[in-house]
Amino acid sequence: MNKLVHIPNIPTRWKITGLAFGIVAFTLVIIGIILIGYLLNVKEDQLSHRAMITGQLVAQNPIVQQNIESEHAADILQSVVERIRVINDHDYIVILNMERIRLTHPIHGRVNTPFVGGDEGPAFTEHIYVSKAQANGEAISVRAFVPIKKPDQIQEQIGVVVVGNVLPTVKDILYEFRHTIFVIAFITSLFGVWGAWLLASHIKKQTFEMEPEELARVLVERTATFNAMHEGVIAIDDQERITIMNSAAIEMMSLNKDQKMIGAKIQDVIPDTRLPEILEIGKPIYQRDLYVRNRAILSNRIPITVGDKTVGAVAIFQDRTEVNRLAQELTGVQAFVEALRVKNHEYSNKLHTIAGLIQLEEPQKALEYIFELNEEQSGLSQMLMRQIHDDNVAGLLLGKVSRGKELGISIKVNKSSEFIDFPEGVTNHDLVVILGNLIDNSFDALADSPKLTKEVDVLLKGNEQELLVQVTDNGSGIPANIIDQVYVRGFSTKQKEGRGIGLFLIHSIVSRVDGKIDMTSDEGGTEFTISLPMKRGVEEINE
Repeated sequence: MNKLVHIPNIPTRWKITGLAFGIVAFTLVIIGIILIGYLLNVKEDQLSHRAMITGQLVAQNPIVQQNIESEHAADILQSVVERIRVINDHDYIVILNMERIRLTHPIHGRVNTPFVGGDEGPAFTEHIYVSKAQANGEAISVRAFVPIKKPDQIQEQIGVVVVGNVLPTVKDILYEFRHTIFVIAFITSLFGVWGAWLLASHIKKQTFEMEPEELARVLVERTATFNAMHEGVIAIDDQERITIMNSAAIEMMSLNKDQKMIGAKIQDVIPDTRLPEILEIGKPIYQRDLYVRNRAILSNRIPITVGDKTVGAVAIFQDRTEVNRLAQELTGVQAFVEALRVKNHEYSNKLHTIAGLIQLEEPQKALEYIFELNEEQSGLSQMLMRQIHDDNVAGLLLGKVSRGKELGISIKVNKSSEFIDFPEGVTNHDLVVILGNLIDNSFDALADSPKLTKEVDVLLKGNEQELLVQVTDNGSGIPANIIDQVYVRGFSTKQKEGRGIGLFLIHSIVSRVDGKIDMTSDEGGTEFTISLPMKRGVEEINE
């Protein structure tokens, strides 16, 4: 079996140089052909004009006019005409009498022989003209025909003078301009090859010294790798045009696969993306929760830099929808478990109190105590179930109220609280995280407080524009020197392992949905006010 012959790949630098040199050479050939054609036409016009002028001078020469009809005309005119021919640098000057006999000719053997040209006829009828002729396969020549007339008043025609010049060939032109052609070709080729080499070197530098086949392989491998990833990948250039979008990103964002997205403005494809802001700040943002196209995602956004210039940005993100759903279920279960634990402990204490009153034979007081507890618990539960339309949030508040009683802290849920709908992008898990952590922070602030009355006020109120979450305590407040650090991950005023995450999570959720956090703190206590917009504005996001 015949083996395939392997043709080695020629480096790109040599390919471009060779191609550029070939183009330069081809251009020179075409220009040369055009110039040679032009020079031939110029030469023909010059030789024709000179021949006509010389022919008229010879025809008007007195010696010619007086001796053309004499018996020894050839002997008299041959030397005179030859001298004129040599001086004016013509190939031949032939004088014909009216019988069309050559009276002069550079070749002496042709003197006194008939002229056979085929184009001399009009000259014997007093016409002046120039014609081209080729005799016996020889070179083409241009020749001027001028009638010779008597110098008297009658002006009778007595002969014809023919002045001819052989036209130069292409070979003659090349030989004549050989030095100029060589210099032009050398300089043009030198600069052409030099420029091509510089261009090829620049292209190689721009492609990181990689050959086209290497670039093609890298592109195929990169595309296959991106499409094999479970995480979504989107990259844009400095003009906010999409340069990369893998299959996972298209699927997560519920985009049309047939839509042309590469090269399109990212705002036209995903209006509520946060990727363009990376071009402005030029810094990466890691592990940030976002809400894009009605989906919760966890995103890492990183600028693409070349040297000191930001030329694009890339986002790598994961769909958190299913994770959030599981977290919501887990949060709800944990909240109810905590509430049950607290209730169990609380009811155990209450039962002990009732049992003690009965043992002391105070049944009336025991009965009053039971009615009081029932009225208190029923009032709070009914208010929460009537005004808080989410079981997880209502359960959390009931649990925190019971937990506060254990700690000696009074939690008051504002009676004007009302919650019906979640803001766009906010789940019940998010709201539980916000409320739970704010109340827990208040518990921590009041734990070491010397105040006799420890209170936490909670307000949860929504309308068409926003959902307001407000938690206020009468603790000792946050020191002014650390108030700017409370949202930093891992920072806590309590030096315990695992602390410092609550306010960071709250800040992440609020930032994700374009909400606002206001905090005021002094020696009289701390108040957190969180505003979550019911609808997210795309224009505001992209500012």
